[in-house]
Amino acid sequence: MMLTPPALSLYVHIPWCVQKCPYCDFNSHALKAEIPEQEYLQALLEDLDTDIEKYRLNEAPRLLHSIFIGGGTPSLISAQGIEQLLKGIEQRLPFKPDIEITMEANPGTVEAERFAGYKKAGVTRISIGVQSFAEEKLKRLGRIHGKQEAMNAAQLAHKIGLTSFNLDLMHGLPDQTLAQALDDLDQAIALDPPHLSWYQLTIEPNTVFHYQPPVLPDDDALWDIFERGHQKLSQAGYVQYEISGYSKPGYQCQHNLNYWRFGDYLGIGCGAHGKVSFADGRIIRTTKIKHPRGYLAAYQNMVKPYLDSEHEVEMVDRPFEFFMNRFRLLEACPKQDFTETTGLPFSTIEKTIRWAVEMGYLHDNPQDWQITEQGKLFLNDLLAAFMVDDD
Repeated sequence: MMLTPPALSLYVHIPWCVQKCPYCDFNSHALKAEIPEQEYLQALLEDLDTDIEKYRLNEAPRLLHSIFIGGGTPSLISAQGIEQLLKGIEQRLPFKPDIEITMEANPGTVEAERFAGYKKAGVTRISIGVQSFAEEKLKRLGRIHGKQEAMNAAQLAHKIGLTSFNLDLMHGLPDQTLAQALDDLDQAIALDPPHLSWYQLTIEPNTVFHYQPPVLPDDDALWDIFERGHQKLSQAGYVQYEISGYSKPGYQCQHNLNYWRFGDYLGIGCGAHGKVSFADGRIIRTTKIKHPRGYLAAYQNMVKPYLDSEHEVEMVDRPFEFFMNRFRLLEACPKQDFTETTGLPFSTIEKTIRWAVEMGYLHDNPQDWQITEQGKLFLNDLLAAFMVDDD
């Protein structure tokens, strides 16, 4: 069965940060010297050239739906550098007229002062890593900013007139009480961001917190925090549209939506992941060289081995991958999206869908599937069912 290539996004990874946070399992590296800004920007564009050529993306150009510049701390790159990068990308891949260009930023003073420069460079949306407004919690999380800097960054984002901006906020922090978690949320809501990412701290392998575990709230306390926090957000006009994403109407993150709708995305930069679909039915997943030294060596030696791994998504794996992404969203899933983006007929999942409906996990409507409250509670069981080859 042929595929209908979905929307195409681009993820750009900037691997450096001032210091590594104890909870962070992202591909980030604490700065030990000046960022090799120009060298890295040129490597990113060469990495993109290699992908475009390899996957023949310039033969039938697909408009770029969104760009997300993540890290690390992308706001350590100068505004001039970001402008150079975005211009270089647009020269290679045409932009949609209403393209969303998001950039992650830390609310430190130096980075905040650059916000206007980033907007001028073409950034339409900034995601500010606040995490907490409590000074003691910020120190425990290894953050280098304070409460006032976080507030200043949000106020500046309003002032310069970005299309949108996001505040990242954590709950379930070490020794955090219900009152403390809700106070954090109240302060975030008072800053009136168009979008709020409100997510629970989890302990990930290969992090400082994994080896030296802090005391976190128990499951009952976490549920109370979520329920009360969700109520506060709803009363303030925020709509939950994915597991940890809340937005005012019209301000959903388009880049994340493309991920969860099983869209395509190129990934350039250290350790970046990509997914590309082809009309002939293939779906390719890619990862790039993870460490900055190895990645820059590819540029310096002019041998271009930016690609670390590449594999084709097998037909048997596509139902699980599709629903693992779609069920992060609370919206209904159009049935035609499954056939168009996986290349599979409905018959491959008919038995599993029927079981999910009988279990009360899904509503099977004429045009779409809608996950139920029961389905959200038993999401792991629901997803596991799609890993089984019904044949």
